[in-house]
Amino acid sequence: MAIAALNSGITGLNAAERALGNSAHAIANTGTQGFQPAQAVFKENAPAGSGVSISFQAQQLQAADAPSATDLATETTNSLVYKAQFDLSAKVIQAADQNIGTLINTKA
Repeated sequence: MAIAALNSGITGLNAAERALGNSAHAIANTGTQGFQPAQAVFKENAPAGSGVSISFQAQQLQAADAPSATDLATETTNSLVYKAQFDLSAKVIQAADQNIGTLINTKA
Protein backbone atom coordinates (compact mmCIF):
# COMPACT_ATOMS: atom_id res chain seq x y z
CA MET A 1 0.00 0.00 0.00
CA ALA A 2 2.78 2.43 0.91
CA ILE A 3 4.62 1.64 -2.33
CA ALA A 4 1.48 2.43 -4.35
CA ALA A 5 1.11 5.74 -2.50
CA LEU A 6 4.77 6.50 -3.16
CA ASN A 7 4.26 5.83 -6.87
CA SER A 8 1.12 7.97 -6.90
CA GLY A 9 3.02 10.86 -5.32
CA ILE A 10 5.91 10.55 -7.75
CA THR A 11 3.67 10.52 -10.82
CA GLY A 12 1.84 13.54 -9.38
CA LEU A 13 5.16 15.40 -9.00
CA ASN A 14 6.14 14.57 -12.57
CA ALA A 15 2.77 15.62 -13.99
CA ALA A 16 2.75 18.91 -12.06
CA GLU A 17 6.32 19.67 -13.17
CA ARG A 18 5.49 19.03 -16.84
CA ALA A 19 2.30 21.11 -16.63
CA LEU A 20 4.17 23.98 -14.99
CA GLY A 21 6.79 23.81 -17.74
CA ASN A 22 4.04 23.97 -20.35
CA SER A 23 2.54 27.02 -18.66
CA ALA A 24 5.97 28.69 -18.45
CA HIS A 25 6.47 28.02 -22.16
CA ALA A 26 3.15 29.71 -22.94
CA ILE A 27 4.01 32.73 -20.78
CA ALA A 28 7.45 33.02 -22.39
CA ASN A 29 5.80 33.12 -25.83
CA THR A 30 3.25 35.81 -24.98
CA GLY A 31 4.87 38.17 -27.47
CA THR A 32 5.28 35.59 -30.23
CA GLN A 33 2.93 36.20 -33.13
CA GLY A 34 0.75 33.23 -33.99
CA PHE A 35 1.74 31.29 -30.87
CA GLN A 36 -0.94 28.88 -29.71
CA PRO A 37 -0.45 27.43 -26.21
CA ALA A 38 -1.10 23.75 -25.53
CA GLN A 39 -3.56 22.70 -22.84
CA ALA A 40 -2.44 20.26 -20.13
CA VAL A 41 -4.82 17.32 -19.64
CA PHE A 42 -4.49 15.15 -16.53
CA LYS A 43 -5.72 11.56 -16.43
CA GLU A 44 -5.77 9.05 -13.59
CA ASN A 45 -3.78 5.92 -14.36
CA ALA A 46 -5.42 2.50 -14.21
CA PRO A 47 -5.94 0.88 -11.79
CA ALA A 48 -7.43 3.74 -9.81
CA GLY A 49 -5.08 5.28 -7.28
CA SER A 50 -1.91 4.21 -9.07
CA GLY A 51 -0.93 7.68 -10.20
CA VAL A 52 -1.62 10.29 -12.81
CA SER A 53 -0.44 10.94 -16.35
CA ILE A 54 -0.45 14.11 -18.39
CA SER A 55 -0.86 14.85 -22.06
CA PHE A 56 -1.04 18.08 -23.99
CA GLN A 57 -3.72 19.11 -26.46
CA ALA A 58 -2.73 21.55 -29.14
CA GLN A 59 -5.11 24.37 -29.84
CA GLN A 60 -6.37 25.31 -33.28
CA LEU A 61 -3.64 26.99 -35.32
CA GLN A 62 -3.80 30.71 -35.95
CA ALA A 63 -2.50 32.78 -38.82
CA ALA A 64 1.22 33.51 -38.50
CA ASP A 65 0.56 37.24 -38.14
CA ALA A 66 -2.10 36.83 -35.42
CA PRO A 67 -1.18 37.86 -31.88
CA SER A 68 -0.27 35.21 -29.33
CA ALA A 69 -3.29 33.34 -27.96
CA THR A 70 -1.71 33.09 -24.50
CA ASP A 71 -4.03 34.36 -21.77
CA LEU A 72 -1.76 35.55 -18.95
CA ALA A 73 -4.53 35.39 -16.34
CA THR A 74 -5.27 31.76 -17.20
CA GLU A 75 -1.60 30.76 -17.29
CA THR A 76 -0.89 32.50 -13.97
CA THR A 77 -3.83 30.73 -12.34
CA ASN A 78 -2.75 27.41 -13.85
CA SER A 79 0.78 27.93 -12.52
CA LEU A 80 -0.56 28.39 -8.99
CA VAL A 81 -2.71 25.26 -9.32
CA TYR A 82 0.24 23.22 -10.61
CA LYS A 83 2.43 24.46 -7.74
CA ALA A 84 -0.24 23.39 -5.24
CA GLN A 85 -0.49 20.01 -6.99
CA PHE A 86 3.29 19.62 -6.72
CA ASP A 87 3.24 20.49 -3.01
CA LEU A 88 0.41 18.04 -2.31
CA SER A 89 2.15 15.26 -4.23
CA ALA A 90 5.27 15.90 -2.13
CA LYS A 91 3.15 15.49 1.02
CA VAL A 92 1.86 12.14 -0.32
CA ILE A 93 5.47 11.03 -0.78
CA GLN A 94 6.37 12.15 2.75
CA ALA A 95 3.44 10.24 4.23
CA ALA A 96 4.30 7.11 2.22
CA ASP A 97 7.92 7.40 3.31
CA GLN A 98 6.87 7.61 6.96
CA ASN A 99 4.61 4.58 6.56
CA ILE A 100 7.39 2.57 4.93
CA GLY A 101 9.76 3.57 7.74
CA THR A 102 7.19 2.55 10.36
CA LEU A 103 6.65 -0.77 8.60
CA ILE A 104 10.40 -1.45 8.49
CA ASN A 105 10.75 -0.56 12.18
CA THR A 106 7.83 -2.84 13.06
CA LYS A 107 9.30 -5.78 11.15
CA ALA A 108 12.85 -5.27 12.50
